[in-house]
Amino acid sequence: MLNVIRKRRSVRAYLRREVEERKLKEVLKAAMCAPTSWGTRAWEFVVVSDPEAKKALSTSTAHARFVRNAPLVVVICYNIKTGRRFREDSSIAAEHIHLEAVNQGLASCFVQVADAGEPPGSAEPFVKKLLGIPEEFRVQCMMPLGYAVKGPGEHTDDEFDPGKIHYERF
Repeated sequence: MLNVIRKRRSVRAYLRREVEERKLKEVLKAAMCAPTSWGTRAWEFVVVSDPEAKKALSTSTAHARFVRNAPLVVVICYNIKTGRRFREDSSIAAEHIHLEAVNQGLASCFVQVADAGEPPGSAEPFVKKLLGIPEEFRVQCMMPLGYAVKGPGEHTDDEFDPGKIHYERF
C-alpha cells in the first residue's frame, strides 16, 4: 500500500483521454468503502463529464480553473440529515478516491468547495444549483480524474521526519 501512497500527488493537468468505465467504477467502489461516523454512509457522488458543466464547475473558485480540462469530475456530496460528520466522512471518501485513482493509473486533485469561493462560501451554493443537488446535502469537494499529462514525482523516505513523532506525550 505504501507504494500507492507514495505515488499519490495532486495533479492539475490531464491528457485528453477518457477514463475507462471500469476504472471509474473501481474508484467509486473505493469511495464507498470509506468509513463513516456511525456507519451512516451519508455520502453520494455526482460524476460529471459534460464539457459545459465542467467549464461551469471550473469557475466556482479561483483554484478550480483546471477542472474544465479533466475528463471527468467526481463531486462529493453529503446528506447532513442522515450523516453526522460531513467534513470527516467526505474527506475520507476523497482520500479513498485519490488512492484508488493512483492504483488504476489515474490522477486526481482535491478541489475544496465547502467554505470556498469569492466571497467565501459562494462555491457550494453555485455547485449545488448547477448540479441540482438537494438542499439537505453539503458539497465538500470536487475530484477531477484523468490521466496525468506528466507523472508527478513520488514521495520518498527523505520526507519521513522522526522529529514529528511523539510517544506518550508531545
